Order: sequence, then C-alpha cells, then structure tokens
Amino acid sequence: MLLPIVFILISLILLYFGSSWLVKGSSSLALKAGISPFITGLTIVAFGASSPELFVSVNATISGHGNIAIGNVIGSNLFNICIILGIAALITPLKIKMQLLKIDILILILTTVAFMILFADRQISRFEGGILLLGLILYTIFKILFALKEKNAEVQIEFGKSLPAQGIKWYYSASLILLGIGVLIAGSQLLVNGALTIARFWGVGETIISLTFIAAGTSIPLLASTIIASIKKENDIAIGTIIGSGIFNILGVIGVSSIINPLSAIAISNIDLYVMTGVTLLLLQFYRTQYILKRDDGIFMIGMYLIYLYYLWPK
Repeated sequence: MLLPIVFILISLILLYFGSSWLVKGSSSLALKAGISPFITGLTIVAFGASSPELFVSVNATISGHGNIAIGNVIGSNLFNICIILGIAALITPLKIKMQLLKIDILILILTTVAFMILFADRQISRFEGGILLLGLILYTIFKILFALKEKNAEVQIEFGKSLPAQGIKWYYSASLILLGIGVLIAGSQLLVNGALTIARFWGVGETIISLTFIAAGTSIPLLASTIIASIKKENDIAIGTIIGSGIFNILGVIGVSSIINPLSAIAISNIDLYVMTGVTLLLLQFYRTQYILKRDDGIFMIGMYLIYLYYLWPK
C-alpha cells in the first residue's frame, strides 16, 4: 500500500512542475508572437492551470475510465470554487474590479447548465464533445476581443505581472512546453494508477476517488498560484483563474476527452451535478454592488465542501 501512496505523491509533484513549465513556455512564446501580457495572462495562464485536469481526464479516457474523466472535472470545479476560493478569501477579502470576470461568471453558469443537459443520459458523444470544444474556441475569441477593450490600467498591470519571468530564447520556451507535456503525461498516469489502487484497497468506487482525491490532486497547481495571488492581493487573478479554469474544465477537458473516445459515466449521480451547479451559482454574489467575499464566506464555502465529502464517502 505504501508504494501507490509514494507514486501519488510523485505524481502531484510532476503535475505541479509540468503545468508550470507548460504555462511558462507557452506564455513566453505568446509574448514573443506579439500577444499582450494582459491577454496572455487572461487566456494561457488561466487555461494552463487546468492542464493537469486535461491530461488526467484524457489518460482516464484512453484507459476506458469514463467515470474518472467526468468525475475529475466535476470534482475539480467543486474543489476550485469551495476550497481554493474559500482559502483565498481567508487570506484576504476578495473583490472583482474587472467587468469581464462578471461576464465570465455568467458564462461558467451557462456552460455548467449546458453540460448537465448534454450529460443527462450519462454519455458525452464525439459530436457533443465537438460542441463543447467549439464553445471553448468561441469563448476564447470573445475573451480576447473583450480584453482589447479593457481600459483599467491597474487590472492590465496585475495580469501582466502574473506571467512567469520572460526574456528566454524561443527554443528554450519550446523545450519547456515539450518537457511540461511529457511530465504531465507521466504524472497523470501515476495519479490515475495510484488512485485506482487505493480505491480498490479502501473498497470505494473509482467515481468517488475521482470526485475527491484525483480532483484535489489535479487542482494543486491552481491552489498554489491562487494562494500567491491572494497574498499579493491580486484579487482579479485569484478569482479569474478559478473561473477560467472551470470553463476550460467543462468545454476543453470534457470536449477533448470525448472526441478522443466517447465518454460514459453512469456512476455520476444527479446529486453530484446539482451540487456542482449550486456551488457555481454562489459566484453570482459578485454581481452585487460592492460585494466582497469575506473570510466568513470562505469558511462557509469550505464547510459546504466538507459536508459534500461526508455525504459522498461510504459510511
């Protein structure tokens, strides 16, 4: 039993560094291509935070574990909003300054509802995956066009500062991307195999493991970056990365996974979907004028997640 735990710990380290290298190399190439730091921070950094979810779900899809692929996304969105955003609020009260993030909240809610409709039969076909992936492309185009209209210099500087240190050669950036992808592949394989071994040892289903353990593991890089942003009081980055990651998880991760191999996840319950939707709806609070996510709100969100875990885990 010790060996699978060691493999899982190694996988978490690999996923963290793999996503970091992928984001660093991709953002560097984007800047060299003339893309502004603001747009790069809004898109590549936010989507790159979900790269562990992407590689783990794709790995699970190829291995025929559709419940893990879907459960990883649902569990990650729950963990990101309840735990990561909750911890960020404990560090410093959070307030949105950029109007685009409020629009992103609405897009995340609509995306979540659309996924529930497509997933009503517990299947995601290649055609449905194509619809989701098309949605991601349209969302990215919209985000870039809207970002070009952003006039708040403080917000632009904040996102620009979130990028990794630049000034590296293009071939070094390309090498980082390839290295990051390779490490993510290895890390995702170790995480899925290790989690399945532990699930069999504990006598719990792979769906529960994916909704909890795997989902939390793939969110480690996002947790680290959000804590750093919260300490620096970069509220828009902390909130925006979580929202962007949630959108990418549904449209990108599930879209790509189902195109590779149609997904079937009959073990995912309606309760899991309702909880994800309900937690996502909590973000509507940011539409209130001058709303600030305070520490007691963060405690409430963390408490909600713990209640869900208690409900989910076999008694």
